[in-house]
Order: sequence, then C-alpha cells, then structure tokens
Amino acid sequence: MVTEQRAKYVYGPVPSRRLGLSLGVDIVPFKNCTLDCVYCQLGRTTTLTVERQVFVPIEPVVADVAAALRDRPTPDFITISGSGEPTLHSQLGELIDGLRSVTHLPIAIVTNGTLLWMPGVCSDCAKADVVLPSLDAGDAETFRRVNRPHPDITFEKLVSGLRAFREEYEGQMWLEVFIVKGMTDAEDAVRAIADVVKEIKPNRVQLNTAVRPTAESELQPVSLERMKELAALFDPPAEVVADFRRPQAEVRESASAEVIVEMLSRRPATVEDLAAGLGLHPNEVVKLVDELKQAGAVTEEVRSGRRYFRPARKDR
Repeated sequence: MVTEQRAKYVYGPVPSRRLGLSLGVDIVPFKNCTLDCVYCQLGRTTTLTVERQVFVPIEPVVADVAAALRDRPTPDFITISGSGEPTLHSQLGELIDGLRSVTHLPIAIVTNGTLLWMPGVCSDCAKADVVLPSLDAGDAETFRRVNRPHPDITFEKLVSGLRAFREEYEGQMWLEVFIVKGMTDAEDAVRAIADVVKEIKPNRVQLNTAVRPTAESELQPVSLERMKELAALFDPPAEVVADFRRPQAEVRESASAEVIVEMLSRRPATVEDLAAGLGLHPNEVVKLVDELKQAGAVTEEVRSGRRYFRPARKDR
C-alpha cells in the first residue's frame, strides 16, 4: 500500500459520476482558486487568485502517481483536479508529459475554465485526453452571483476562452453546467446558458446540482425531474449526471483513518464512495468513519437522503 506520507499529491481512486473510477492528482493548495462558487463542495475560497505559479514540484507528483498505480485499484482515468484550480499551476503541461511517461491511462483535467483565454493554459490543457470545464451562467450578472470570480475574471473572458479552446482542441471537451436552485433553475436562465453553449460546441453537456454539501449551506438540490426538464432545453439535450455506480473493487482488509480523512478533505463522500475508492468492504468503512466521528475528526450531513462525511471544520 502507498503510504500517506508518500502519496502526498494523489488521492483515491475515488468514484466519479463523470469519469468512473478516478485517481485524483492534487497540485494546487487547498482553495487557491479563481472563483468562490456558492456551490463548491470544498467550502469558501481562501485564496482568490489568477496568478499561475509552481505550487509543487512535478517530479514527486509523477512518482506518487506511479506508486499509486502499482498498489491501488486500477482507475479509469488519471484526473488532475483536487482542492484548488489546477490550471493555476504553471507547469501543468510538464506534469501531463511526466504522467504520460508512467501510464497509458487517459488523463483528464477538471477545471472551471476561467483561465483558458491565456495561451499557456490553453496549450497545457490541450495535452489532456479529456478537459472538463464549467459554465454555470448565461450572462455576466448571474456569473458574478453564482461563481463570485476574481476581479480579473469576466464572463466575457470565460466564454471567449472556452470558445477558443474548443476550436483548437482535438480531444474531448465535456462541459459541466451546475444548476443552482433559486438562482439558475428557471427556464429563461437555462435557455441563456444553452445559447452560450451553442457557441462553444462541447462534445458533451452535463448538468449537475447540489447533491453534496456546498459552500453556502442553505443551497438545496434541484429535483431529478426538474433537471431532466432543463436538460431538454439544450440542443442536443444535455445529460443529467447520475450518481456513480460500480461493482465493488478489490477488497483490502484495512486502511488507516488518515487516508479516509485525506480523501474527505478533497470532497465529501458517502460510505459507498469511500468503499469503492479505497477497495474496502463497506462494513470496514462504517467502522472507521464511526471512530472518526466519535473522535470529532469528521462530521456528517444528510443530502438528498444520502449520508455524506467531511472533515470537521478547522481554521485554515
């Protein structure tokens, strides 16, 4: 098993509703982001920035991935994502080159897309097999309310970057649209987004909503029935992202509580999510999570009838 100390930049594999079983690669410190989205599952942004820099060196990241691929369940994707906006790392392209040297698995980048207007970001992301950016608004005012961007990020820059990247990119572009109840779930708001999507021409459009705990705790998910109605407003119709379902991976007898806390620090998860991602039997995960709850290390929240766990809040 990869030790927690060595696997500093890798988490999972975790079940992803969009990418199957995903080995996450985290290269930007917690909540360094260009946006402060109301729906973010990691909470409020602590460092709102557009400055690209080398947050972590590339070599140990690649080594972590290589070790994880030897010792953990085989993922469907290597996914550059994590706890900050990955395109803020100025050596993103070099990282992808390094990953290609240790695996033939497809590489995906989950990004908010706000820096794709920068030529360097565009060329870096073009090295990935799948790029999954976001578009949550059809106009500038809604963009400011939902995504709360850095002052240097405008709606016009976001859209122009997405459009320019799509024109040059030869891989798959899957655009996520997050529907926020009470903010963007009205038909006119979604039609405005759909009009912009026509300009961008992604390979897929995937609708999401607040099924996990969010930065603003009062947000509620849009119902599945309503999501299906809104998906039909896109041409061609969008797909509603469904919960991940996959047969149990190979079972390990035990895993440290630290590994679970590390995974939860990247994204809230259910017992089923943790079991699939760690290759554990769900009963083992329940015991570990209960111990962490009793110790005050994790908290529980019920969302849409499902129990999600996340680390207890601390001053960051």
